[in-house]
Amino acid sequence: MTRTISGVFWIALYLVVVLAPVGLMLVPPVPSGRGFWIEFSVALGFVGLTQLAVQFVLIARFKRVTAPYGIDVILQYHRSIAMVAIAAILAHPLILVVDYPARLELLNPFGGNWASRAGLLSVAALLAIAVTSLYRERLRLGYERWRMWHLVLGVTAIVAAQVHVSLAGLYTNTFWKHAVWIGTAVLMVGLIVYLRVLKPARQQAYRWQVAELRALPGDTHTLVLEPVNHAGIRFAPGQFAWLKLARSPFTLDEHPFSFASSAERRDRIEFGIKEAGDFSRRIAAVQPGARVFLDGPHGAFSIDRYPAVGFVFIGGGIGMTPMMSFLHTMADRNDPRPVLLLYAEKSLDAVTYGEVVRDLEGRLALETVLVPEEAPEDWDGERGFIDAALLDRRLPDDRARRSYFVCGPPAMMDAVHDALLEQGIAESQVQLERFNLA
Repeated sequence: MTRTISGVFWIALYLVVVLAPVGLMLVPPVPSGRGFWIEFSVALGFVGLTQLAVQFVLIARFKRVTAPYGIDVILQYHRSIAMVAIAAILAHPLILVVDYPARLELLNPFGGNWASRAGLLSVAALLAIAVTSLYRERLRLGYERWRMWHLVLGVTAIVAAQVHVSLAGLYTNTFWKHAVWIGTAVLMVGLIVYLRVLKPARQQAYRWQVAELRALPGDTHTLVLEPVNHAGIRFAPGQFAWLKLARSPFTLDEHPFSFASSAERRDRIEFGIKEAGDFSRRIAAVQPGARVFLDGPHGAFSIDRYPAVGFVFIGGGIGMTPMMSFLHTMADRNDPRPVLLLYAEKSLDAVTYGEVVRDLEGRLALETVLVPEEAPEDWDGERGFIDAALLDRRLPDDRARRSYFVCGPPAMMDAVHDALLEQGIAESQVQLERFNLA
């Protein structure tokens, strides 16, 4: 109930903040003799600008803001609504030109005035953000370089937009209105300073070091960390943290990984890292004693958040990592609740946590079903994909009373989600970890 109230509060506050500029426009003194389309375009510009300003709050990783939803949901919303905000801002000059074609001169960076030039700079920065975000892989833009440009372009866009509003002056024609917009720009840039300077500075007192690196099947490594001169970190099973494998916490080279260890062990934590991207391919070269910094815990994908009489865990590939945190935590807690684990993988040789799961079966009421996509002819278990037919065969009799946790490749999660609904499982019982935060 507390999470629901908190979630409703933040949504209501968000709507108030986004719509506030329209209300501000109506407070006298206001320009007179302007047509509907001009006022409508200005309203779109203000709403879009405020939406962009709010994005700085969303990416600042404030736990009180993200807790009701999970930061993964917040960042997915950030990607979607940022495109809506850019569309609203683009509509602002387009409507003005359609309404009066002579205003096309304002879109000429060598013509117009300084207000229009600042607006064009903001739009150009926003378009660059959209293109590099949507087509980062096609442009072969590395994650770290993309993050740096995303940051620079974002600050450029918001500052240039605020300059445009101030120089245009039509709706900042009083001291207090002008102060509101200047204060907003200062606050947004301040949030960037908090995330990239102040927060890393605090992390220096909570350094970690690599205690062990274990190679596992499926091109995966277990990274084991121990705290240096502090008590460790308290997290819920299934959560994740951003890792910085660097001598300084001020680096932009950070990546999110799920905890794979028990939440009952805060002084020795583990992450499962599959060799997939540039960063994860370098993990095999990490030496014991290497310095690590963490930003976390984050995320709402946790059995502690959705209690039930029993669970069904459905994992594929590296999506098994949070499932391992669930199982290790339940074992350490002597949790008697039954668990069905559906473990999908490309082949039997690629099953990363097979041996660990077998050990946990002796400590838990755990039934494990391996589902290799490809299996030898003498394999007498399940094979192929986790679909409605497999679920119908394997789900327990008390399926309607269990909570379901699904994590894996996006296509797999979509298919499993639909298959669960076909089996009559309620939407509220199914939790998905869509772990795409870049």
